[in-house]
Amino acid sequence: MKKKILTGGIFLAALFMQNVAAQEVEFKSSNFKDQKDEFKLIEEGLENAEPLYEAGFELVFNVKDPEMNFKKALNYYLKAQEFNPNSALNNFHIGICYYYSSEPYKAIDYILRAKELNDECDPFLYYYVGAVYQLEEKFNDAIQAYKYFEAEYKKADDFSKFVTQRKRECAYAKERKANPERAWVDNMSSINTAYDEIAPSITTDGSQIIYSSNKPNGHDQDEVGEYDMDIYYTEFENGAWNSPTPLPGSVNTPNDEVVNNLYYDGTKLLLHRELDGQTDIFESYLNGANWMNANQLPVQISSDRNNEKYASYNFDGYKIYFGREVASRSNGYDIMFSGLRSRINGDYGAASNVSQVNSKFNDGPIYLAIDGETMYIASQGHGSIGGYDIFVSYKKQGTWTKPENMGYPINTPYDDFFFANTANGKYAYIASNRAGGKGGFDLYKVTFWGAPKEPALDMEDYLLASVASPIKDPQIATTVEVNKTSLTVFKGKTLDALTGKAVEAEIDIIDNETGKVIEQFTTNSATGKFLLTLQAGKNYGISVKADGYLFHSENFDIPNGSAYQLVNKIIELKNIAVGSKIALRNIFFDVGKANLRATSNAELDRLVKLLKDVPSLKIEISGHTDNTGSSSINDKLSQDRAQAVVNYLINNGIAKDRITAKGYGSSQPIATNNTAAGRQENRRTEFEIIEN
Repeated sequence: MKKKILTGGIFLAALFMQNVAAQEVEFKSSNFKDQKDEFKLIEEGLENAEPLYEAGFELVFNVKDPEMNFKKALNYYLKAQEFNPNSALNNFHIGICYYYSSEPYKAIDYILRAKELNDECDPFLYYYVGAVYQLEEKFNDAIQAYKYFEAEYKKADDFSKFVTQRKRECAYAKERKANPERAWVDNMSSINTAYDEIAPSITTDGSQIIYSSNKPNGHDQDEVGEYDMDIYYTEFENGAWNSPTPLPGSVNTPNDEVVNNLYYDGTKLLLHRELDGQTDIFESYLNGANWMNANQLPVQISSDRNNEKYASYNFDGYKIYFGREVASRSNGYDIMFSGLRSRINGDYGAASNVSQVNSKFNDGPIYLAIDGETMYIASQGHGSIGGYDIFVSYKKQGTWTKPENMGYPINTPYDDFFFANTANGKYAYIASNRAGGKGGFDLYKVTFWGAPKEPALDMEDYLLASVASPIKDPQIATTVEVNKTSLTVFKGKTLDALTGKAVEAEIDIIDNETGKVIEQFTTNSATGKFLLTLQAGKNYGISVKADGYLFHSENFDIPNGSAYQLVNKIIELKNIAVGSKIALRNIFFDVGKANLRATSNAELDRLVKLLKDVPSLKIEISGHTDNTGSSSINDKLSQDRAQAVVNYLINNGIAKDRITAKGYGSSQPIATNNTAAGRQENRRTEFEIIEN
């Protein structure tokens, strides 16, 4: 390469002048006359490395994964380095192999050593000098190195798009670093290892993390000594993360399993695997405590001719967004989506390109928020500050907006990708191979201070549910307001009231205004866990039922504009036994009267169904009030309300001799009458099984 004289003598002297003290030793037989046998072995190794290096570089040049090429070549180069550490070209080759690994920070010393030994050792040297300065956040020096390379590199190919992108990244990085986001980014050191930890899927209450890692797993190592990726999980208990363990079930195999996305109800999981040289998207289902063997998605998503990965469920359950690498193009992975045309046979429509969010480089992983209007994207393009950055796009009038960089220190010149956030928007979790970690990719926790550009609200515990939005839990910390989106998350467990064991139960969510069942779910058979999120602006009835148990109901009135709230509740289901009592929380009367409102019909109809399903049941309907007002008025009001319920049951086909009405006034409180909330609890309608 012919040297070009640039302006800025101080910079040239400091950055580009060869260190005269450095003495290069090339791999020539004349330099190793006394080590002929050893040199011959090293020379053979370098010959073996050359086609691997060239293949890896060609793939990178075409915006594709270098696959195993650099990893295989690196073994030969490291052996050569032990034999002769003063070859500029070998130092350069080692630097390139590390730069395109999960440990790019290891490239810095080798690339700079190559420049020191011989700054003309490779035509691409100054491009990668700029790259490692960029990693070190020496952005002005990086820009000068890129310009120097650009002036010298005259080949008629498309490498100029890389140089242009790198210079833009440095300019963006200076601006972003000068105006950092109000956020902390902390290494999750108790989970991370010296291996790669990637792809966090987080329960939004922060209690469980599911992720992938290539740490030792008992499987056979590959040809470069690495283990395959398996899926692990860890839970937050007693103020700390417990020891991660493999995800239970048959989802892990000797192939790589990389987590993509958990569905909002936590009952299914997207992942990608590489089989026979092709990467495709698979789906696993939760069955009790175990995740089942994953099935490949249909050809519209997992095509026969292209690689696909990094899939995400859409909030409505009908679309899947994913990354596809089209073999004939050199733009890397593009974000696509395919819609479900039939839930019965799982038929998907043809995939469509989400052109508004794609760049000339790799785009994805993708993460769709439950609000249906927010997409988080990792990309090497757009306004990246180096490597993969995390961006956010919003749906406006049916179209996704241009992705916006989430800023420094969330993003760095290293690869920062994957994204999952908590329901209150205050925390997010990412993977990054930035310097200073345990090794390779690590998981990081992002804590937002409340800056204007925050993640949109998302899901909650992944163990059951999925409508969208908000109840007040005084135990929850103050939340970060994000995009004015509100969520009420109702989570908990269904347990046997006597044994405390998990009960698999059905949950119906009813719009009390219309009586329509909006959603139906089943709680986890192994744990009884459930999760649902509710939209603001409605009054909801929530019915929980299980074979052999009395049904349980909750009522939530969620005004428009409610802030994020979370309710964590244990629901104890009672066996259908004499003496069992159940509160009917969705029975509504006019104030001070015994007139049943129409919003009570759904709850009353469920009681009718229970009595018809179990014809041996005889019950007492009881009315209860708080202690406000005189006892005589309360007694009469409670009796009249109980009788109104009995009349409804009789009018709907229940025999008179199976039901009685009793008003107890304020004589049987279940909570204090000293607070509004307690008095609300005491104003209730119950039924008790008196014969079965």
